[in-house]
Amino acid sequence: QVQLVESGGGLVQAGGSLRLSCAASGRTFSSYSMGWFRQAPGKEREFVAAISWRGGTTYYADSVKGRFTISRDNAKNTVYLQMNSLKPEDTAVYYCAARFGGGGSQLITNYEYGYWGQGTQVTVSS
Repeated sequence: QVQLVESGGGLVQAGGSLRLSCAASGRTFSSYSMGWFRQAPGKEREFVAAISWRGGTTYYADSVKGRFTISRDNAKNTVYLQMNSLKPEDTAVYYCAARFGGGGSQLITNYEYGYWGQGTQVTVSS
């Protein structure tokens, strides 16, 4: 069982930065691939970024590539999402997700993840 708690959301002006954190419970964090998804009002949840359980492979949605960076610290059981050059269209609730192992296309698909956090709101004003 893995429990996930996101933090770091808030209100920021366009062009600004935020860093989201997701703290995971459990002693086998290093065996879990981690992902970030987001859901804007009236829209479906969409993939943002993921990092493999090995930590060596990262994946990004085209809409955030070059602006967002996902990383993990296995010693702290934490995954991060550094968000730079934020745009109003980045406004959404951001969710952290975890799945045991996995790789490739599994990591960009929301139903492949078995554990989810409660979400943190990110609002980007124009």
